Amino acid sequence: MRTAIGTSDYHVSGETFINRHIDLLFGGDTVVVCGRFNGDNPYGKPVFARRARPSGADILTAPFWTLWNRMVHSTTRLPYGQAKRDLATFLRDQKVELVLAEFGTQALALAPLANELDIPIFTYFRGTDASKALRAARIQSAYRKMMPRLAGVISVSQFLLDNLARHGVTHPNAHVIPSGVDVRRFVPGDKIPLRCLAVGRFVEKKAPLVTLRAFAEATRDRPEAHLDFIGDGPLLAPAQTLATELGVTGKVTFHGARPHDDVRAALAHAQFFLQHSITAADGNTEGLPTAIQEAMASGCVTVSTRHAGIPEAIDEGQTGFLVDEHDAEGFTAAIAEAMNRPDADEMARRARTVAESRFDNNALLEKLEATIRGSLN
Repeated sequence: MRTAIGTSDYHVSGETFINRHIDLLFGGDTVVVCGRFNGDNPYGKPVFARRARPSGADILTAPFWTLWNRMVHSTTRLPYGQAKRDLATFLRDQKVELVLAEFGTQALALAPLANELDIPIFTYFRGTDASKALRAARIQSAYRKMMPRLAGVISVSQFLLDNLARHGVTHPNAHVIPSGVDVRRFVPGDKIPLRCLAVGRFVEKKAPLVTLRAFAEATRDRPEAHLDFIGDGPLLAPAQTLATELGVTGKVTFHGARPHDDVRAALAHAQFFLQHSITAADGNTEGLPTAIQEAMASGCVTVSTRHAGIPEAIDEGQTGFLVDEHDAEGFTAAIAEAMNRPDADEMARRARTVAESRFDNNALLEKLEATIRGSLN
């Protein structure tokens, strides 16, 4: 089934879930419709960039179409004029039979044209598009108008569907399908006792300073414990300063951003995975963090928070430990408890088993294809 994958930027190496769809969905019979194209096309797909330099006529008519689309669709994301005609020609020439918009905000731009061309369109909600984006009343309105145009909705977690519903955004054909991980590549290795790992951007949503403080306090009497941070971002420098202030520079290593293979190797040897996810001040949340799915597949005991879709992955006391958001003391206690559990190895094995049964990305890709086919039939 010839499918157009709609995404904001292409190619982004860290968007493994989107790249997997571009590479493999329906046997790889795909094209890419992106907002911006950076020139990197590792899968050799036909690419259409929606935000290419507009024509002179489109620049002149922009005020009219901006007002029109805001009134009719509650969004100005839609292509118009020559840009719309060029995209329609691309979809026809490529004989596209289906559109999968990665992120609900991309579906806003593509759904009306897909309807005009009689091409069924689905969207995949993944996190910020069903959390932070909903802070804007205009996005809520735009989503409500968009829903009848969609053949179906996919979400990485039930949490995101529930959050959309709280804002009056629902669809009768909605499904939860996590992004998943490659459980054949992410596998347990030789675990280093008391080795902890945290992976992700150093941003408010990940609360790295809470993780660092909790680790330092929980391992005060465990000199052999060690925490590796992989990632960068605006809170990296403050975290490094805090590590010095806490006197744990010998127990904490900041690796910065690393290739995905380095993350996989670190997970294989880590005994515990730490992630204190919170809802950011701007409303941004996780969907269901890929890093936690990867950690489970790698046989790590996870210590995290009751945030977004994380409780849908972690069985408390069985495969990991969860505390409320911002509960720094509870997070400290949970890390200490994880390290004191005599059955930590058994918990790690259960985490691996759960990952194999719930988060195998091969099985989830097949489920996505079956869901789409079933909906269209």
